[in-house]
Amino acid sequence: MEIKLNLPKSAYFNKFIPKSKFYEKAGINSKLQAEFVDKIQRITWKYKLAESTINIAKTQQVQEIQIFEVQLKVMYQPKQILKAIDKAIPYPILYILTYQEMHAYAIAYNDDYIGNKYYFSDWDQEINFDFSGLDLEKVYQKIVRALLDYDDANQEVRQAINYDYEISNIQTRIDKLTLKLKREKQFNKKVQIQKELIEEEKKLTKLKG
Repeated sequence: MEIKLNLPKSAYFNKFIPKSKFYEKAGINSKLQAEFVDKIQRITWKYKLAESTINIAKTQQVQEIQIFEVQLKVMYQPKQILKAIDKAIPYPILYILTYQEMHAYAIAYNDDYIGNKYYFSDWDQEINFDFSGLDLEKVYQKIVRALLDYDDANQEVRQAINYDYEISNIQTRIDKLTLKLKREKQFNKKVQIQKELIEEEKKLTKLKG
């Protein structure tokens, strides 16, 4: 399948990359190499966003942005595969994940507070990426923001990402406590879990404003 992005023809690359290239450059173990073989059909370098292709200035932090299509044999989020590719390529990469007629997007963002985190869209979620900006770093930040579950347009990108991270963590704790509460048989323990659940829900409500 062909995913159309609002980019000039000058940025279109469409170059097949053998999976073996990533084995060599990323120094992956046999388990991850087997995942490449068993779950990845094909990797294509679709677009190159650089001064020479889209006429947007680079920065020291972001000199280019690549867009790769990763064609999957099974429907899943190939986080370890993406990590290996990112290790081999010295530029941020927006991934288009395709499985049969479905697609999703993914990208990594590195931050001192949250570390290196991957953001995935839902399958077949329509996202209108904005590839404009004063420089490529701003373009990269816009791409990341497009994949956040929770975003406040009034916040700077780092604040927005940290905000999304905090909400996601609290929601994960709520989900775990809810499941724990359903499984617990002892009354006293159920009461304690319920208290913890209420506190986490209050935190979530406060964060969401």
